[in-house]
Amino acid sequence: MNPTPKSGHEQPVEKVELSRLRHELRTPINHILGYCEMLMEEARLPEMCLQDLRRIHAGGRELQTLIARYFDDDRFSQERDLHQLYHELRTPVNHIIGYSDLLLEQTEQPAIQAAAADLQKIREAARTWLELMEAYLVEPAISDAQAAVDPGDNRPPALTLNLGFGFTVPGPKSSSTVFKDQGALLVVDDDETSREMLARRLRRIGYTVSAISNGVHALALARKQKFDLVMLDMVMPGLDGFQVLAKFKAEPGLRDIPIIMLSALDEENGIARSIEMGAEDYLAKPFNPVFLRARIGACLEKKRLRDRELATHEALVSTQKKLAAELAGAAAYVRSLLPPPLSSPVATDWSFAPSEQLGGDAFGYHWLNPEQFAIYLLDVCGHGVGAALLSVSALQTLRAQTLVGVNFSEPSEVLAALNRVFSMERQNQLFFSLWYGVYDLRTRELSFASAGHPPALLLGPETAPPFSLAPLRTEAPAIGCFDEAQFPSARRGVPPGSRLLVFSDGVFEIFHGSERVGTWEEFVAGFEDAAVRNLRPAARLERARQARGAQVLEDDFSLLEVRFRGP
Repeated sequence: MNPTPKSGHEQPVEKVELSRLRHELRTPINHILGYCEMLMEEARLPEMCLQDLRRIHAGGRELQTLIARYFDDDRFSQERDLHQLYHELRTPVNHIIGYSDLLLEQTEQPAIQAAAADLQKIREAARTWLELMEAYLVEPAISDAQAAVDPGDNRPPALTLNLGFGFTVPGPKSSSTVFKDQGALLVVDDDETSREMLARRLRRIGYTVSAISNGVHALALARKQKFDLVMLDMVMPGLDGFQVLAKFKAEPGLRDIPIIMLSALDEENGIARSIEMGAEDYLAKPFNPVFLRARIGACLEKKRLRDRELATHEALVSTQKKLAAELAGAAAYVRSLLPPPLSSPVATDWSFAPSEQLGGDAFGYHWLNPEQFAIYLLDVCGHGVGAALLSVSALQTLRAQTLVGVNFSEPSEVLAALNRVFSMERQNQLFFSLWYGVYDLRTRELSFASAGHPPALLLGPETAPPFSLAPLRTEAPAIGCFDEAQFPSARRGVPPGSRLLVFSDGVFEIFHGSERVGTWEEFVAGFEDAAVRNLRPAARLERARQARGAQVLEDDFSLLEVRFRGP
């Protein structure tokens, strides 16, 4: 029966209205007690089921006591903590509904099956009592000022007492589809019966459950044990649910544990605030078994997805670290293949900076015999592991002179043989440019050939002005592009004191900003400045980095300098 409020706000509380209120609230309680007593007397139930019935009966008796205490004609007062009143009145009826649900879930037992109709009546009577209490007693009274809750205020919004007698009394603020073996849950509730009942239900459907009575102990236990989900009561003495939630979310080791808030105080502000503070979900007491299972299952599934994502991320990071270490090792190996500097009878120096850990450039030099000195630099298209493997393979071929039947003193023969061996069809469509030269000490001549490579620069001696600069290049495609390609060679005399610069295109194609790239013409023109042309390879690399404005360049930087001494 719904109350009909009278108009006005100063009318006294009439005893007849309190009497009607007591009567309507006691009626469903009497039904609960009556059916419960009949079941205990008549039904042949297991002892555990009888214990639950006794708990239901005790809850009904407690409701009778509370109604008598709070709505006595002579002692009724308008000054009361409505949150505490609401909590005290709802707690026993939540127990009644909860234990009724637990018993009804055991209908596979014949005795429970026979008692199911009466148990359903008990549960319905309890739900009817809740509806009457909410209609008669408590309704939200949240003003705009109250809705703007201070984030540091842990108190729930104020409630008003609506007796349906034409006046309201402001209430003071209080401080205060699942599968088995798939989750460890922590239940935190100061009410022993509620805590025990929820833990029993959760264990029955397959969870491992720890139950704690307060937030301090819950935090301590969560630091020691691993939990997949925390079910946290909102209204508790000491640290309330909001404060415990805040501490969980502030602690790195606990913040990722999903938390479902529990409370009979199901105002929208409390729910919204919990979610804003990081709670995963919210459940109102008494629990609907279907909702309980579904929401726990959803929270745990989200956690499993997050855990899998985290594990995948950690595995990816670990793999990337291993790959980076392997690439660093490979880069160190490539660098170890580069020749040490020489000082006599020719002097050499070089600078090498790949644009990635593994680049596509490689170079070397060695004596073919006591009079002939081979010089070579190659640049594989692209970067990374594939380019590095091809560059190392070609470099080793030149160093070991493993091309059968080839005269390595003749550049044209060397390039033609490499073109046959390293056809791009057999190298995953990779090809490389190459400059190869042989200096003869006896004749002071340099024979050379190039395959799609930038010209080498022969710089005349500074002691014999005017300064001279000669590009050394022959026209031919890159190695591996065309099976029938021809690779002509050329010769050039080398005056004493001359220098030879052999390099990849990354030495002069330096990005200036985001739009312009340095050109070959600009690079060659720079040698008109004596200070520029006398730069050593390391200084040229640093100059390129300054021009780019970055330590890492877009392309591999490989520069080899050979100084031809006088007699």
